[in-house]
Amino acid sequence: MFIEIHELELHPIDFEENIRPDVLDLGEDLRQVGALHTSGRAQLVQEQHGKHQIVKDIRLEGSLATRVELACARCLEPVLQDVNHKFDLLYRPLGADAGKEELSVTAVEAEVGYYQGEGLLLEDVLQEQVLLALPLKAICRDDCKGLCPHCGKNLNAEQCACAEPLEDPRWSALKDIRGKLDR
Repeated sequence: MFIEIHELELHPIDFEENIRPDVLDLGEDLRQVGALHTSGRAQLVQEQHGKHQIVKDIRLEGSLATRVELACARCLEPVLQDVNHKFDLLYRPLGADAGKEELSVTAVEAEVGYYQGEGLLLEDVLQEQVLLALPLKAICRDDCKGLCPHCGKNLNAEQCACAEPLEDPRWSALKDIRGKLDR
């Protein structure tokens, strides 16, 4: 769905979309396994920049819900993750802030995105919001043992035959102190 500035000048746009899996490009490490449902409103926000310039920002408020599959950070097995996310975003025309002297960015300015041309593609916004709503590291279960660092076997499925690593002798002094403290 393309949200056009010309239409927003006339009235706000309410949207409700169901996007089937594999429409959004979430990268090779993620797979959307359920339809993405989104609804919300797009409206035009006009800002005065300087004496004579009016900037037409697009404000998007809404929510999305979907289910994705990603790899466990420890054992690489697939993990299903429900994504429910609300967003309130502001997009400014690309180049509207150009020419200003270099200043530090405030927290409010860090939340501003940019659009190019005559509008904004909703699918691009949703793709970004799904990626931002995911945890940095997904884990299949709290007691996941991960992969053996030597042979790569999944330690949740079977124990490997690798020898236990030898203890580093540099830690022996600390181990002796811990033994004395435990008594």
